[in-house]
Amino acid sequence: MPDPVHHARFVEIVGERNVLTAPEDMAPFLREWRDLYQGETPMVLRPGTREEVSAILAHADSNGLKIVPQGGNTGLVGGQIPCDPEREVVLSLGRLNRIREVDAEGFAMTVEAGTTLQAIHDAAAEADRMFPLTLGSQGSCQIGGNISTNAGGTAVLAYGNTRDLVLGLEVVMPDGRVLEGLRSLRKDNTGYDLKQLFIGSEGTLGVVTAAVLKLFPRPRAQDVAFAGIASPHDALALFASARARAGSMLTGFELMPRVGIEFTLRHLAGARDPLAEAHPWYVLMELSSGTETDEGENPTRALMETILGEAFEAGLVSDAALAESQAQAASFWHLRHGMSEVQREEGGSIKHDVSVPVASVPDFLDEAIAAVEAMVPGCRPVPFGHMGDGNIHFNVSQPVGADKAGFIARWDEMNELVHGIVHRFNGSISAEHGIGRLKRDLLAEVKNPLELELMKRVKAAFDPNTTLNPGRVL
Repeated sequence: MPDPVHHARFVEIVGERNVLTAPEDMAPFLREWRDLYQGETPMVLRPGTREEVSAILAHADSNGLKIVPQGGNTGLVGGQIPCDPEREVVLSLGRLNRIREVDAEGFAMTVEAGTTLQAIHDAAAEADRMFPLTLGSQGSCQIGGNISTNAGGTAVLAYGNTRDLVLGLEVVMPDGRVLEGLRSLRKDNTGYDLKQLFIGSEGTLGVVTAAVLKLFPRPRAQDVAFAGIASPHDALALFASARARAGSMLTGFELMPRVGIEFTLRHLAGARDPLAEAHPWYVLMELSSGTETDEGENPTRALMETILGEAFEAGLVSDAALAESQAQAASFWHLRHGMSEVQREEGGSIKHDVSVPVASVPDFLDEAIAAVEAMVPGCRPVPFGHMGDGNIHFNVSQPVGADKAGFIARWDEMNELVHGIVHRFNGSISAEHGIGRLKRDLLAEVKNPLELELMKRVKAAFDPNTTLNPGRVL
């Protein structure tokens, strides 16, 4: 049961209906979709304004309570799930969901933290603009969480991570003070860029309540190809050729194995194989152009045909399908975006979100696949992801018919194996999902002592009472 004094104060701030204490009301906030973490909390708070967030944090900071910020609850490392039934209070930002301003001429948009990524896409499109952050969970993830985790997605190749897409932030500090930073300036060289400390900090330094986002011209022409290839080495050669030909027009380049396609075909509603025959690996490639085209001309189609034609001649591509409509392009992307979700239907899956230098991706995959297959004979590696920026989701599904619990029990052992290979390739153990609780204890193994010391100093300076997300990241 929540402390009556704290409960009364929070009711005073947000109203009775926005202080959740019944188990059935809190349940959706206490479980993440992979079922790795089941949370406990005395209450869930649902503020509707930044002033309410400020009052909640001021009370918590003064009374020894801990606040766990939560957006759409789509995080994959457990950072948004509370674990202390007495002191860790969930702060759900879902009611802060207004789009405050769309500045089409300035190519900027001001939104509140609880706005879903899909709503942002829709608002940008209505203004004939585009916000490029694209994730499989965009219908439910919220921009505050995207910012707090520095989300990546499938458009990083052309537009960068979330930190490259944010112009300004409004942040409530742990003691309740509000950092006013909603500026849309493209250039501001007045000292430290404080907003960058909050982007990717996973809610440990402050609570983002609003942001100014960069918008881009809406593509006037776009083409998507789904190509069958023999190996990641051929994928790298295709990427180098496409990048040299298309430059910034290459806006997507995703790598997928056949086993992942088979999973999606079995379990993903509406999934269809784009090619007549099976291939060991596949590349999903997207070209986009903001240039208006003359009637009957399509610069991205001609360029895509040139790239694929050269790839066929070089023996890099075995077969390919070009999307003939937006619906068909969406169906190609549907296969890619559903690949992580469908793995649960195949039993236990041990997941890794890693990155290595782009040129090292094929060699990393050769070594890592062989290593996990030797460790767990019959396991099914499903490495897929953002070949163009070196980020691979190196997931491993259990052997067919194996005991799920027994396989998952080897999570740490397999992590150590895969992360050791990542380290040898000078890579990262967390490319876009963050650290949270899942990878917190691994930081000491991959960060040098000075890096860790400086991170701890920043945390102590911003949050001396460890009010926000304790035990996450550090």
